[in-house]
Amino acid sequence: MSDRRFLSILTGSFSTPCADNPTVAMIEAAYRHHDIDARYINCDVKPGNLADAVRGAKAMEWVGFNCSLPHKVAVIPYLDALSESARIIGAVNCVTIRDGRLTGDNTDGKGFLASLREVADPRGAKVMLLGAGGAARAIAVELGLAGTGHVTIVNRDPAKAETIAALVRDHTRGDARAMPWEGEARVPEDVDILINATSIGLGDRDAIPPVALDSLRKGLIVADVIPNPPKTRLLREAKARGCTPLDGLGMLVNQGVIGVELWLEKTLDAGVMKRALQDIFGAGD
Repeated sequence: MSDRRFLSILTGSFSTPCADNPTVAMIEAAYRHHDIDARYINCDVKPGNLADAVRGAKAMEWVGFNCSLPHKVAVIPYLDALSESARIIGAVNCVTIRDGRLTGDNTDGKGFLASLREVADPRGAKVMLLGAGGAARAIAVELGLAGTGHVTIVNRDPAKAETIAALVRDHTRGDARAMPWEGEARVPEDVDILINATSIGLGDRDAIPPVALDSLRKGLIVADVIPNPPKTRLLREAKARGCTPLDGLGMLVNQGVIGVELWLEKTLDAGVMKRALQDIFGAGD
């Protein structure tokens, strides 16, 4: 008989809608590159079917799955344990199944931090964070855990920004404050890193968050969480002013790398994954 195996390792994602989720493309490209007999199955799971989907993944012996909107909070009651950051953030986007136990993690902020560390050490840095949604929440908490000096969260609704700032102050050694977003946000001269964690610019290369462009100075790191287009208008304007731009592809790729490390205890080639995304989104200015 042949000694070939016909049982693939199963991983995937639960969200709805999910047809535009590119994670499957980048992770399966890396599986092929490393000759890993695994599949990443992109599943459209409606809210009422989440419990069945989780039970099904466990019953079919998946090793893990991602959770995207609208399941990041709703999945928590079905899990056995949470990582420190997922507990603080209050949301899960990555679940590992091992020995029948489900552990939830949040790799949003971890993916961003891994990308940021390619250009700068966040320890002691002063950060200005635009937005107060789920991405901003995850990034702020991870910045606090990483030893960032101070985070200013800027948002139209300052109460939402203060909720995130309080998480950082209460659960990490970092310091944070909220600031209302009125008119064009100016970047103070002592800020080291500016992060756009809003959805402004997603799918629109000409859209830009209201930031005073004359406050973007040489040496400032300007990051955008948006992967499509990779070179948002904010990043193009920042580069033209001598800033160091950091696109959202790195965050997305590193989320995938971290997730697979949790599931398979294997490290994937981030370059392979990034090229797969560039084939989809393009990579030019």
